[in-house]
Amino acid sequence: MTAQELKIIPVFNADDQAWIRRTAVEVPRFWQGHAVAPALGDVLRIGGRQFAIEARVWEHDGSDPLLRLYLSGSHALSDTTFG
Repeated sequence: MTAQELKIIPVFNADDQAWIRRTAVEVPRFWQGHAVAPALGDVLRIGGRQFAIEARVWEHDGSDPLLRLYLSGSHALSDTTFG
């Protein structure tokens, strides 16, 4: 199987979906053309917010395999603390 055949679909919680729609943030196709699928614990930064992959679900849509990535909730940069 090549990377082009695999559809990877990120799944956001309702609050983050609303934030993405409201701010018109474009969710990049991070894994397009990559031979390795994302792993649990991988972290994505989208529009200044950070999301971790919490679950992966393999499915088949009748013609191609797909991988749904269930992402953690995010926090705005100003809400993030380090230390």
